[in-house]
Amino acid sequence: MDFADLEKFFARDYAGPAFELFGTMHLAALALLLLLNLILLLRFRNADDKTKRGVRWRLALILLLNEIAWHYWNYANGTWTIQTMLPLQLCSLMVWFGVLMLLTRSYRIYEFVYFLGIGGAIQALATPDLGIYGFPHFRFFQTFLSHGLIITSALYMTFVENMRPTWKSVIRVAIWTNIYVIAIYFLNVYIGSNYLNLIAKPATPSLLDYLPDWPMYILYMELLGFATVLLLYLPFAIRDWYTKFVTGRDSMSRLDRISK
Repeated sequence: MDFADLEKFFARDYAGPAFELFGTMHLAALALLLLLNLILLLRFRNADDKTKRGVRWRLALILLLNEIAWHYWNYANGTWTIQTMLPLQLCSLMVWFGVLMLLTRSYRIYEFVYFLGIGGAIQALATPDLGIYGFPHFRFFQTFLSHGLIITSALYMTFVENMRPTWKSVIRVAIWTNIYVIAIYFLNVYIGSNYLNLIAKPATPSLLDYLPDWPMYILYMELLGFATVLLLYLPFAIRDWYTKFVTGRDSMSRLDRISK
């Protein structure tokens, strides 16, 4: 890759192909992320603690460097502003939560990354905010890597590090998320931003396009968010029910002690 290719790769005014929703490269990126997740989880499922720790630190480093690169790209192109680039959007926040979770193995942080990280990242991967930045622009790789690794981090802690949410996790995440949303709304009003899309719908296509206008779509977002949390908890609820009523054991007792 020569200098001209590098300029094109990082260009603000990208002249290459625009991102195509559910186009070939979009679907290929999703398939590659799915494959990488399967390989990672299966490969290290029964690894020793030292190996698992090394994987966690590598995932944290990639997440961190990718996020720093994203901020630097915006700064270098004059697009970094407090109205758009503070780490207050759900997925931006979950990147930093994911890094802390991977480095510290914090169960409290895990609860949020599992529910909010996976739920938010899936939507972001399905409808990426990429506009003109199609493959092979930096933004294309940065977006899929960032959101993909949020999901990877949560799944890694679940299936490799043997963490899992409880019903108390659902309550904690619901309460603190609503407190956060209220705080961000007033911040939006104060600085003229639109974090969490609380002031207006995003300009790019998203699931919010199918919802009513402001402010009613905020209520719908609340309901969809809670439904997503319950859906992500469903596999564990089914497992707990089966363990308790079919095998006669209680799979929640140890986790309740951990999560207190």
